[in-house]
Amino acid sequence: MSTTTKPVKTTARPARSLAILALVLIALTGLVFVQGATQVRLGLDLRGGTSVTLQPRIAAGESGKVTNEAIDQAVSIIRQRVNSLGVAESEVAAQGSGTSRQIVISVPGDTGRRVVELVGQTAELRFRQVLATAGSTGAADPAATPATGVSEEINAKFAALDCTKPENLQGSGADAEGDTIVACDRAGFTKYILAPAEVLGRQISEASAGLDAQSGSAWYVSLTFNGEGTAAFGAITSRVTSLAAPLNQVAIVLDGLVVSAPRINEAIPSGTAQITGSFTQLEAQDLANVLKYGALPLAFDRGEVQQVSPTLGADQLSAGLLAGGLGLGLVLLYSLLYYRGLGLVTVGSLAVAASLVYLMFLLLGEWIGFTLTLAGIAGAIVAIGVTADSFIIYFERIRDEIREGRSLRTAVETGWSRARRTILVADFVSIIAAVLLYFFAVGGVRGFAFTLGLTTLVDLIVVFVFTKPMVTILAKMNFFASGHPLSGLSAKSTGTLPVAKEA
Repeated sequence: MSTTTKPVKTTARPARSLAILALVLIALTGLVFVQGATQVRLGLDLRGGTSVTLQPRIAAGESGKVTNEAIDQAVSIIRQRVNSLGVAESEVAAQGSGTSRQIVISVPGDTGRRVVELVGQTAELRFRQVLATAGSTGAADPAATPATGVSEEINAKFAALDCTKPENLQGSGADAEGDTIVACDRAGFTKYILAPAEVLGRQISEASAGLDAQSGSAWYVSLTFNGEGTAAFGAITSRVTSLAAPLNQVAIVLDGLVVSAPRINEAIPSGTAQITGSFTQLEAQDLANVLKYGALPLAFDRGEVQQVSPTLGADQLSAGLLAGGLGLGLVLLYSLLYYRGLGLVTVGSLAVAASLVYLMFLLLGEWIGFTLTLAGIAGAIVAIGVTADSFIIYFERIRDEIREGRSLRTAVETGWSRARRTILVADFVSIIAAVLLYFFAVGGVRGFAFTLGLTTLVDLIVVFVFTKPMVTILAKMNFFASGHPLSGLSAKSTGTLPVAKEA
């Protein structure tokens, strides 16, 4: 005996949901063309990139500084610098053992050279009082005015320093903070004698790039010091304010080169400072990024920068894509054979999900530097199973409701109210797993986690704004409501055929 229930009232407007989804797809497609994001960015394993080896620089008697802890700290800082630039799927790893340990950096794509040059900087920032200054004319200047209170050795180095020579403009970051040093500016126009450092880079708590509002073209880096740095910076600016030039200048020295040496007109106790120096926007942003995460504990010599080929051959990539295509095809085939006409909803839902994921891959490549690797492709393939589970849960719930004697239109609504809870829980479990993997893993595992989380989130959106509205619309069609044999909702499919009684 069958039971009957009152139809479930619903305020759902399936046509509106589908219209909103269509507008979203159109908007994303428009953004793709506006951004010029016509290709998905591929990772190291699929298209290759740029690689460099950093070798720790060992001065005489300092071999003990190259410890496993120092190398590991440098790897962590370099990885943070790369991630802050939006370069995804890069590889930063230590190789070797003991004092022969090296750091290998591999960055996908053709723009890796700039990133490799940036992350290898020691980024040792120091503020030093200027003791003497002179222009560099392209040769040593024995007539350069010596500084008072400075050793003859330092004055001799100052006179002999030629800032037009490339080797004097490399910067080393090997200058001891307690030493009086000679240094060139970045452009090679001026040379300086500089007092021991009084404010250090490790005393910086925040760094960011900014644009001078008045000029509209001058970029600078704004610094905020911690408590110790605020006191030290206030002290040096207070002391030099009343001194004659060049003693009233404070040089900002990065890796042994003077970035700028502004004249101090008044004390600055606020704990903030600006680094200027004819920066471009990219240079200012890069400098802010490397300073934000602190200096490397060691100085490194950069080896030859090399272009690396994809780590996976074309055959392996084709095999992986073929496996994904076969898996998707089997899911579609199963849906059509088992759910008949209702399986067309599965086909449409997967097509919409694939379109959304592809558009997001294109846009995220432009916005955050997202790159797709084979591990990422695996994450997307795994998500196909999660998506198929959502459809099966809903469709089977509809059949259960029909077996209980409800009409199709009622079964669609009551089935949805019960199935969506299970779908939400299942998808959120996958999303939580993806988030944990992303934050606690490195390398290719993060790519797997990112695509798994993204595609699972897309699955949730598609089920709510496409699958459910489409089933609601189909339930109003006589082909499905009457239980046609090809609808997937026939009496045979739902198990509601009358049982013949024995005579």
